[in-house]
Amino acid sequence: MQSLGYGIIGCGMMGREHIRNIQLLEKTAVTAIYEPDAQMRAEAKSLVPDAVFTSSLEDVVGSEHVDCLVVASPNNLHKTQFEQIQSVCAKPLLMEKPLFTNPADRPRLLEIQNSYHAPIWIGMEYRYMPPIARLLENMEDVTGELKMVSIREHRFPFLQKVGDWNRFNKNSGGTFVEKCCHFFDLMRLMTKSEAVSVMASAGQAVNHLDERYDGLTPDIWDHGYVIVNFENGVRAMLELCMFAEASQFQEEISVVGPAGKIEAKVPGPIRFWPDEAGAPPVPELVISRRFPRQQTIQPLPVDPDLLKAGDHNGATFYQHQKFAELVRNGGKPEVGLEDGLKAVDIGMAAQTSAETGQTVYL
Repeated sequence: MQSLGYGIIGCGMMGREHIRNIQLLEKTAVTAIYEPDAQMRAEAKSLVPDAVFTSSLEDVVGSEHVDCLVVASPNNLHKTQFEQIQSVCAKPLLMEKPLFTNPADRPRLLEIQNSYHAPIWIGMEYRYMPPIARLLENMEDVTGELKMVSIREHRFPFLQKVGDWNRFNKNSGGTFVEKCCHFFDLMRLMTKSEAVSVMASAGQAVNHLDERYDGLTPDIWDHGYVIVNFENGVRAMLELCMFAEASQFQEEISVVGPAGKIEAKVPGPIRFWPDEAGAPPVPELVISRRFPRQQTIQPLPVDPDLLKAGDHNGATFYQHQKFAELVRNGGKPEVGLEDGLKAVDIGMAAQTSAETGQTVYL
C-alpha cells in the first residue's frame, strides 16, 4: 500500500479532527501544516510534532512530501485558498463544507473545477455516519418509493471558533449555509433529484444575543424551518433548533414511502453528554413496515476509538478511508464539487426565503 503524506490547511476544531482520523488510517502521515493562529498551531503540534509547520499555504501545496490536501479553514477563505492551491499545483483535495459563502464566487469555482486536474472531494461527513449510511443503503427497500424526507437537528449553539468568525453571516454564509448544507446534500442524495423551490422561516431567538464583537451583535440564526420541493415530486423538510442541547438524539432523519418508514437517530458529540444523564445514547436505525405492520430497532454502536477521534460518530474516519482509496487508486469522488455547489445553492435559497418571506425558485 502506498504511503500517503497529507498537507493540512487550517487546524481549528475540524482541522484537528481530520488529523486525528488520518492518524487512524494505515500508512498515512500528516507531513505539512499551514495554520496562522498561534494557539491552533500549538494544539496541532501536540498531535503531530513531526509535521513541518509552514509560513504559507503555498509551501504546503508545493511540498514534495505532500500527496494530498485537506482544507479546514474558515468558510469565507475557501474560494481564495482554492485559487492559491491551483496556482501552485493540482493535488487531490478534500475541501471542507461549505464550498463558498458569496454567490458571486460560484462562477469562479466552476472555472477552477474545469482546470483543476486532480480529484476534488467536498467534506460532507453526514453521509458517512453509520446510521445515516445504513439508512441510505436500505431506504428504497423499506419505503417502496421515496415520497417524503424529514430531517430534524436539535443541538447546542455554535461553538467558539478562531476569531469568532462563525458569529456573523458575512463570514459563514448564514446558518442554512454553514450548518445545514450537510442536510441539503443528504436531501439531494436521497431523492436523486434536484431542488426546484425552497421556502423557509428562521431567525435568532436565544443564542449569542448578549455577545459583542467590536461593538457588533452576532446576526447568526439559531432556529428555523425549510421546505424543499424536488423535480421528481419528493418533498423534504428541515427543522433546526440550536438551543436544544438536552436532546437525546441530535439528528433524527426519516424517509417515508408507501411501503414504510426508515429512521436514523444520531446522538451529538459524546464529549458534550452530561455525566448525570447516565450512559450516552447509541445511534439507532428504526425500520417501520406497513404490510405486515412491524417495527425493528437496530442499535449501531460506534468504535470508541472513532468517538475519541472526532465529533461525528465515526463519519470523518469513514470519509477519509474512501478519500485515501481515491488518492491511491484514482476514480471519481463520491462527493464532488458540483455536490458542494448545489448544497450551498439550497442553503442560500433558504437564507433568502427566510429574509424575504417569499418562495425561492432554483
